[in-house]
Amino acid sequence: RRLRDFQFAQEKRRKKYGKERPWGILGLYDHLASVRMDVEWAEDAAWRRQNCEPYLAWSDFEASKGSGFNRPFFTYLTLIVCTGVLVTSIALNGWRVERLDINPMIGPSADTLLMMGAKQANLIVNEKEFWRLFSPMGLHAGAIHFFLNMLALWFVGSAVEKSHGFCSAFVLFVVPAVGGTILSAIFLPAFVSVGASGGIFGLIGACLSDILMNWRLLFSDFVGIEGKKNHHIMVVVFLVLDIIVNCLVGLTPFVDNFTHLGGMLFGFLCGLSTMERVSPDFFGDEERCWSKTKHLFYRFFGIMLSLVGIAVTTIVLFNGDGRTTPCPACKAFSCIPFPWWEAENNKWWYCDDCSAVTANAVMDSETGFFDKVAINCPNGEISTFNVDGDTSLDKDSLEIKLPGYCRQFCDVGAF
Repeated sequence: RRLRDFQFAQEKRRKKYGKERPWGILGLYDHLASVRMDVEWAEDAAWRRQNCEPYLAWSDFEASKGSGFNRPFFTYLTLIVCTGVLVTSIALNGWRVERLDINPMIGPSADTLLMMGAKQANLIVNEKEFWRLFSPMGLHAGAIHFFLNMLALWFVGSAVEKSHGFCSAFVLFVVPAVGGTILSAIFLPAFVSVGASGGIFGLIGACLSDILMNWRLLFSDFVGIEGKKNHHIMVVVFLVLDIIVNCLVGLTPFVDNFTHLGGMLFGFLCGLSTMERVSPDFFGDEERCWSKTKHLFYRFFGIMLSLVGIAVTTIVLFNGDGRTTPCPACKAFSCIPFPWWEAENNKWWYCDDCSAVTANAVMDSETGFFDKVAINCPNGEISTFNVDGDTSLDKDSLEIKLPGYCRQFCDVGAF
């Protein structure tokens, strides 16, 4: 009788929303959430029959899932906090945004982001500002970065929270966000980065683990998706494209692919332990002892590997000097100057830390212009050079030209 109730719920869903052809991570996960909800309704209907309770229509049951305490309050709270922090960062930046060659995300300067808690390994390791492992998840590089992240959070975060609750959403957001920040601090110590992306990718990773744990069910004819090989391949293709598109955003300044993919990895592992699989027993597919043992192993493996991963990467981070990276070439994985075909002084944005450098300048008392500059390079060195050939270098023009001087006279690597 429960199976007939489930089929009835699926038919009601198809009449209301049409035949589903889920693509990509969110589409496939949304389909899984609908299957889980219909199973819950069928179980609820069976319990009501057994206990002589009044019947609850499927439409009323579905409506109850989006009302009262079933609302995604963690998602709402995160949206409110991130919005308030973005407005505050713009206010502290003098209610202005930086030039697009400095910050293409339409947002504040690196100095403002650092003041508000952006990730920089030197400050975490040597200045003992441990809170910077947590604060970047509430910051954003600018309006574009904020809009993309909040749009993803609204869809992915609310879907996960409605299916698994406030506590699971909190864990699947915070733990991957911190884990991704630690990885970023190890591989890109001088790189100033911010964003809720680590937590959002953690939620995406958790969605992937939930999808993989229920893969056979999702592609069974019983739940309405044709179980054909070509459909399997197309779904995998769209899953990969989803990840690639999100990683392309991570190739811009202040946005970090180590945080993205580190967050996804930790989210996937945490998801193995926190996501509840739809029981095959409901569909009459009795679970064998080996299958149950394998599922329990995955749950234990996920949480243990997450804890070990956080512990090991934290030890590696604080045993380092906070300035050098074990992989200098890895910077290209997280940021690419664009357009790469343009000359060095004509790019839309750069992937070094020259936008935040400072300098001491000596002024010629006769002309009133600077003739010597000592620039504090991103690698900690001081580079001194003469600019007496520029007869119009005052304070304002020096501030504009300082990033260019940094790239010319400092060792900022290949990027």
